[in-house]
Amino acid sequence: MKTFQKIAIPVSLGIIGFLIFNSCSVGIPKGATAIKNFNSEKYLGQWYEIARFDYRFEKNMDNVTANYSLNPDGTIKVQNRGYDYVKKEWKESIGEARFFNDKSEARLKVSFFKPIWAGYNVIDIDDDYQNALVVGNSTKYIWILSRNKEIPNSIRERFLAKAQKLGYNTDDLIWVKHN
Repeated sequence: MKTFQKIAIPVSLGIIGFLIFNSCSVGIPKGATAIKNFNSEKYLGQWYEIARFDYRFEKNMDNVTANYSLNPDGTIKVQNRGYDYVKKEWKESIGEARFFNDKSEARLKVSFFKPIWAGYNVIDIDDDYQNALVVGNSTKYIWILSRNKEIPNSIRERFLAKAQKLGYNTDDLIWVKHN
C-alpha cells in the first residue's frame, strides 16, 4: 500500500499541475497580431464593453465596464463591473494584467483567479485610443470596447471585418446595452 501511495501522490500532483498549466493559456489566435508601439498609459482608464461572446462569467450582464489602472508594482489592475439584469444586482471582478513580452506590444495575460491566466490581446485600436478590438487566446473570446457607450459605424464595421477574417463568428456577438 505504501508503494502505491509513493507513486499515486506524485502522479496525481503532476496531473493537477499539468491541468493548471494548460488552463493558463495566454496565446493569441492564429493569424491575429497584437498592436505594436502600444501606449499602455493611453489605454488605462474606463472602457465600455460594446460587444462580446456569451461567456458564463458575463452571463446576463449589461452596462459592463472595464477599468484599467496602474498598480504600484507596475502590473495593471483590472476592474470589471456589470449589471446582472436577471438577478437585478451589480457584479464586480478585480484582476491583474501583466505584459506577455514588452509593454510596447499589446499582448497581456490576465488573471482573476490565480494561478490561472488568460490571454488578452489588443489587435486593433484607433489612433486616439477610443475604440479597441480585443481577443483572448482563441476564437472563443472577443470584446469590442469603447470609451463611449456607442462606437462609430465605420469602426464597428472595421472590427467586425477583422474578426471575421480571423475566423470569429460575429453573428454570435452580444451587443451590450448601456442604460
